[in-house]
Amino acid sequence: MKLKFLLLLFFCGFITGSCEDETGSGIPPMPADLSMEVTQGPENPAMVTVNFSAQNAAFYRVYFGDEGGKIPLATKEEQLSHTYTESGTYNVRVQAHATETEFISESQSVTIDLGDKDGNGEMPIGGYTTPESYEGWELVWQDEFNGESLNTGDWNFETGTGSNGWGNNELQYYRQENTIVEDGKLIITAKKEGFGGREYTSSRLTTQGKQSFQYGRIDIRALLPEGQGIWPALWMLGSSITTVGWPASGEIDIMEMVGGQGRENTVHGTVHWDHNGQHASYGQGYTLEEGTFADNYHVFSIIWDENSIKWYVDDVLFNEIDITPEALSEFQQEFFLIFNVAVGGNWPGSPDESTRFPQQMKVDYVRVFQPE
Repeated sequence: MKLKFLLLLFFCGFITGSCEDETGSGIPPMPADLSMEVTQGPENPAMVTVNFSAQNAAFYRVYFGDEGGKIPLATKEEQLSHTYTESGTYNVRVQAHATETEFISESQSVTIDLGDKDGNGEMPIGGYTTPESYEGWELVWQDEFNGESLNTGDWNFETGTGSNGWGNNELQYYRQENTIVEDGKLIITAKKEGFGGREYTSSRLTTQGKQSFQYGRIDIRALLPEGQGIWPALWMLGSSITTVGWPASGEIDIMEMVGGQGRENTVHGTVHWDHNGQHASYGQGYTLEEGTFADNYHVFSIIWDENSIKWYVDDVLFNEIDITPEALSEFQQEFFLIFNVAVGGNWPGSPDESTRFPQQMKVDYVRVFQPE
């Protein structure tokens, strides 16, 4: 896949407000513009190319930011490029020289987002996957996100700021526009942009009133975002929430990750319920041996029956709760799914200067199985 954009760097006026030699210094007119092109291809994961054709400058120097260091002197009408191997924002600077000591310069920043694509821009980075069938289980519902848009026969968009930041003092405004389906993935994007009185936007999707389940195995394959204040979640609420409220409805958090402070290698599986009129919860975390959940796809699963709920990452059991006591009767009813990426809130805290936007959660599939 190729992503191209053109940035015109206007040198006229950078020194005197025109391209004329008004000082009598002997500096000839400098080039009126340069073009910068960003391409992605199978041999160039993220190549920044500066194209230029000058008529008067004697030579150029081109600098490709901290990662690449300084690129040596280049003669005019030569194409210079640099391949980046990590996502980030880099400063690209061009110096156009009339002499060794007399020059003008201009710089532009370029953001490289390698995402989860390979050189062809089609395949995921890699990671764990699970089958479409298990012995003794029936696949009762799935979404492989293979279309061109979200199937609103199964999904709802919840929008706005919710009550008290969706009960967690979250900072984002949820919008439908922050969700797309592309290349077989559901993509929720958290952005730093002003909307509806908030500084951030994102999306929150539910299957409420359209797809709900009592018991079963649920597999969700996803690539998670990262950064201080970023809070992705794949979770469930009891369908009774409209009548009994929360936490009496029950909540099953299949996966939550709180970004920042070195926490992106850990996810949490938790349940919430009402205990004699008070909020009760129980959860455990799972930590990767190396890397973070932004590096590769992982499968987040629960196996839920009338006796227990068990949590898995890549088929590794990391949490279990007995739900047979009467106090946990919330978990003997139907639940619906919720996918969202929150920004800020009580648990992760707010974004800071280290947080890069946009951030994306990409879901490859969700599959629900029940015993045959």
